Amino acid sequence: MNENREMLAQDTLRPLLPPIHTHPLAITILLFFLLSGALLSAAAASPSGDVVSPLVVGAHSHVVVMEYEAWFGPKAVTFQGSAAMPFLQSKDMQGVGGGYDSADPVVIKQHVAWMEYMGVDAATSEVTNNVSCIFNSEWFVKKYLQNCTPSFRIANQTIRNNTGNLYPAWTKLRTRLKLIPVLGGIDQDVLIKDRDGKTSFEKETEYFGSLLQKYPGRDVIYQGKPLMVIFLGAAQDPNRSDHPLWFQIRQFLKKHPEISSKYTFKMMAGYLDSQPLLWNTQGPPDGPVQINPAYGFWSWVDRLNPSCTLFLCPYYPSYNRVGSRVENFTASIATAGQNGWGFPISPNTPYGPDDALRFGENGTYATFASFMGYARKLDPTFLWIHQFNEFTLPDEGFDANTNDDIEPANLWGSGDLKVVKHQISIYRHRAESKGR
Repeated sequence: MNENREMLAQDTLRPLLPPIHTHPLAITILLFFLLSGALLSAAAASPSGDVVSPLVVGAHSHVVVMEYEAWFGPKAVTFQGSAAMPFLQSKDMQGVGGGYDSADPVVIKQHVAWMEYMGVDAATSEVTNNVSCIFNSEWFVKKYLQNCTPSFRIANQTIRNNTGNLYPAWTKLRTRLKLIPVLGGIDQDVLIKDRDGKTSFEKETEYFGSLLQKYPGRDVIYQGKPLMVIFLGAAQDPNRSDHPLWFQIRQFLKKHPEISSKYTFKMMAGYLDSQPLLWNTQGPPDGPVQINPAYGFWSWVDRLNPSCTLFLCPYYPSYNRVGSRVENFTASIATAGQNGWGFPISPNTPYGPDDALRFGENGTYATFASFMGYARKLDPTFLWIHQFNEFTLPDEGFDANTNDDIEPANLWGSGDLKVVKHQISIYRHRAESKGR
């Protein structure tokens, strides 16, 4: 495992220390963190940026976006059941197994510092699950959402509140980092009208729209308007005649210019590497696959495993193109196979034959390096990095190799920060050398 062993001044460490942490788990993890030399100042190294103005994306831009979740809290998502434990700890989380609260100002400050250190331009402000449960009325919940219990509703609304809090909190920190809203387009009920005549899709758009208006220094302006991304889930029906939800949302936006005229919407799905009916050309790939422009989906995560021989293999990540330029490409630390993590074909290894693991030989980040090699060749306008801090099952696995998170944690240390920073730096240098 490659860890960053840089010695850091006491003043750098002091902002992380909470007022009181007496929980043994918190003390153990915090000591490990400090000994690893993992805390990095926001001033360490970062590209220049404007802290008060939007980021305007142009024809030659290279925007690096970190997938980020502000989902954690004692009444929201906890770290119970996760194989990995982040080094950051919040006092109010010790009674639920440890970890941090995404609303903790100390945690927010350190996350911003780490992302600035790595050299990213923006992060996601993501509320994609249970959107109607969060935004719609009690009447709607009782009529349509049997699983939206009071406690479940509170937990999901806490996730929304934590995510919305990023806008004032990051603005207060005067960071150059921007936030890109990622909306939920997974559940059919997002287009069902509530009692007030609005859908939860409209309400979520309005929620983030009001934050972008209030905190314009967090905006990413693309194609002349603030950018919002709609997450659709994984498998997508390519047949418009079936009226899949992605098609319904596009039709909805066409019929509501009062919404579509305000924002640039892009649609995003997962594992497009294994959905050939969405590709521009058919047949076994020998490199990254272009998404058919008729769909134009961006990728949340794709597999990369050229040596796999199973059905649907080999795996190569997807990209989409607009005009002469690749618009989006997503690089990942590790990727699970078709059946998730931990479906081995031999008792000699705990890993599945189509997994792409975090570590290669000698602890190198081989999977991420391969992804970033393709990123340099494709030269996308938006390079997304999968991902900073999901931690929870089943998307994350049982050890460091089966986890795609970057945030410093007990299973892999803090070396990811340096690895990601290095790869982003190479990517930007390559873009500059090509005159973009």
